[in-house]
Formats: sequence, C-alpha cells, structure tokens
Amino acid sequence: MTTQKLRHLIEPEDFSLDELNHLIALGEEIHAAPEKYSEACKGKILATLFYEPSTRTKFSFETAMLRLGGSIIGFSDANTSSVSKGESIADTIRVMSAYADVAVMRHPKEGAPKLASLYSSIPIINGGDGGHQHPTQTLTDLLTIQTFKGSIDNQVVAFCGDLKFGRTVHSLIRTLARYNIKKFILISPEELKLPELLKRTLVDVYQVELMEVKTIEEVVEEIDILYMTRIQKERFFNEADYARLKDSYIIDKAKIQKAKQDMIIMHPLPRVNEIAYEVDTDPRAVYFEQAKLGVYIRMALIMKLLEVA
Repeated sequence: MTTQKLRHLIEPEDFSLDELNHLIALGEEIHAAPEKYSEACKGKILATLFYEPSTRTKFSFETAMLRLGGSIIGFSDANTSSVSKGESIADTIRVMSAYADVAVMRHPKEGAPKLASLYSSIPIINGGDGGHQHPTQTLTDLLTIQTFKGSIDNQVVAFCGDLKFGRTVHSLIRTLARYNIKKFILISPEELKLPELLKRTLVDVYQVELMEVKTIEEVVEEIDILYMTRIQKERFFNEADYARLKDSYIIDKAKIQKAKQDMIIMHPLPRVNEIAYEVDTDPRAVYFEQAKLGVYIRMALIMKLLEVA
C-alpha cells in the first residue's frame, strides 16, 4: 500500500509545468555548484532495475545518487536476478521496496514501470519502457535547451531520424508541446514518421504547428534546435528494412553550413553514424554536454522524489 505523498515519474505528464520548471532550475543550481549537494541523500539507497541494456541512463542515475551521497543496489541484466526464475514485476518491486528508498526501472515492455508503481511503496522512475516513454531523457533535454538557448519557449524544434519508434522523441515532443514552441519540424523517411495518434494529439490538444519534410536541407535555415536520433535496429522486425533505412539521415558539416550560428544539435545517444565525427568540433554540437547535464537533472529528480529538495 502506497502512502498519500508517494510520487512516481512514469511519464513527463506526471509533473506539472511548474514542477518541471522547478526541476530545471534545481538542475541548473546543482550544475553550478554540485558540491553543495554532496550529502543531500546521505543514507538513502537507489535501486537500479534494468531489464534491458543501458549505458547513459543507468550510469548517470548511479553517478547522480553517488554524487548526492547515497548508495546503489540493483541489476543490469535481469538474467542475473530472480526474474530468470520467473518472478513477476509486482513481486520484484515489493521486495525492492523493502531494500531501497527509490527505484529506477528500464524495461522492454511498455507499461512495465507503471505496473511496478502500482505495487511499490517507494517512488518509481521510468528509465525507458519499450518505444513508449523516456521521461528522464526528456528532463535532460529540457535542461540542455534551457542551458544553451536560455529559454524553452519560442523555439523552432526539428526532430530527425526514427520518429516512429523513438521513445525519446515521443516523450520530448509531448512535453515541449506544453511550452510555447513556435513550430515542430518532423524529418524522417515515410516508414519512420511520427505515429498518427501522437500527431493528432499534438495538433488537437496542444494546437502546435507541425511541418513534415523528407530532408534536412529544405528546412535547415529556420531550425533553432535540431534533435537527431539513430535508426534503432532493435525496434525493427525486418532486417532488410533496417539495412535499407539506417543510413538515410546523416548530418555532416555540409548539411549544416547554412544553419543558424546559434542552432544547437542534440542527440540522446548512443550515436551510430547519423552524425559525422567532423560535427563534434562544431560549437553548435551539444550532445556530449547534454549527456553530462543528465546527471544534474537526475540528481534534482531524486531529491524531489525523496522530498529532500
């Protein structure tokens, strides 16, 4: 049985705009002076329940908790836990609730972290569920935009690559729609377009302006934020379709030559080959800083959920 105060982060909509902005502001404060928060979670334990592979999300959460003075338990391979014996998510989270103060879960099945939250007596953070949501990547992205653009409002945001299966895109675009965004530009092959249901939600519920194009070159001069994504092999059922599309959209210096000087290029990582290495030295490329900022916003989130912020 959960308490009245217990909060989870399963999708970005779980937090109001005011709460999101508070987290961003706290993330900025931690970024500026991380040493001030080195004992904020002393004596607290984070459980990392990763049912599918992760580098940045897992390690950034572990780094965040360690930098807050807390400790970590968990698994990075479900086959090394009692899940391999057939233990249910409900039973796993009931047990982990007795061992930890907060848990982050990454799972290949959509809705798994939501299910866990129904049986948990500690806050649950969705670390990514299938092609559905990735709310802490969205928090990272919001902090990155705020840091490099000075404001989330009044931006032209272009999403490029796999817009159909990319959970980072789905989470971020729904959240940005709650802000005062000028326009969304969707750049993808026909097979990887943003799902129709999500497009209808963006237009009908949030009244955003959507523009769909096939190439970056036709819109590059008006973009303020270019959000690149990889073509995800693990989301394809057909190897031939993946092979045909994986090299469809590759950013190099020539393609961004006419872009605004203050445009920023973001990527949730890992990168395969969709951004040429020559772009890494361009001052508009912020994706490695973006990954670094993920630690600070996750520190802010852990503090909020543990009510120490």
